Amino acid sequence: MTQPRELVAFAEAAVDQVSELFRAGLGAPPAHFKGEGDFATEVDLQIEAQLRQHLTQLTGIPVYGEESASPSGVFASEETMWVVDPIDGTANYSAGNPLCGVLVSLVHDSRPVVAVADFPLLTRRVVAAEGMGLRSVGGPATGFGGGADSLGFDEGRGHVGCSSHLPTDIFHELRETGLRPRMTGSVGVDSAFVAQGVFDGVVNFSPHPWDNAAGALLIKAAGGIATDPEGNDWAPGARGLVAGTPQVHATILDIVARHSQKS
Repeated sequence: MTQPRELVAFAEAAVDQVSELFRAGLGAPPAHFKGEGDFATEVDLQIEAQLRQHLTQLTGIPVYGEESASPSGVFASEETMWVVDPIDGTANYSAGNPLCGVLVSLVHDSRPVVAVADFPLLTRRVVAAEGMGLRSVGGPATGFGGGADSLGFDEGRGHVGCSSHLPTDIFHELRETGLRPRMTGSVGVDSAFVAQGVFDGVVNFSPHPWDNAAGALLIKAAGGIATDPEGNDWAPGARGLVAGTPQVHATILDIVARHSQKS
């Protein structure tokens, strides 16, 4: 396989190609219902089709997308595949909420090795790959919030991106610990905000690789920790993502473990 840092250019070119379509389609109505509260717009399908065509033509690597099945019908994490979420935060997008974006990652040997998270309506993009450092456009100048000099929870830090599906008891305990749970409606935004230093952590229980593959790599490239809810390195097939600065990651993981023992 071509080196991941060389494949970043192809991923960004594919994302650039769909940016105008993304902007123009803001507010698109639900068109394809996948379950209770879960739907896709026609723009989701159009963007995924364009990303699939562009990435396969440029790289020859198959694409696994949220809105259509992979070539084998299931995600085989041992294979090399592009993983695509054409509109992460579709409900936001359909409502005209700018907290949404395009996620493209490359999974190789059961780990993400390329990640592009692009948020055209926020004018932000975060990019990473094995063999290169994190590249962040449109984020705060301070960058990632971890390290020895990071502020404590009671000093304006400790913001944690939470999925709306997070159990309420975990949400409440995050608050009691001194963390500041936030719900953006987009797991991609949550993870990118951690990599940019806006948030200090993220937790969700999505088992879908298109939700978390890019974010896991971006956060690790920024210097953070990205695991599954059991504390293992994040990999496709994980039942969710717990990630952030070392302090916040450890705090979230401890809360999740305690509630897992109760259930």
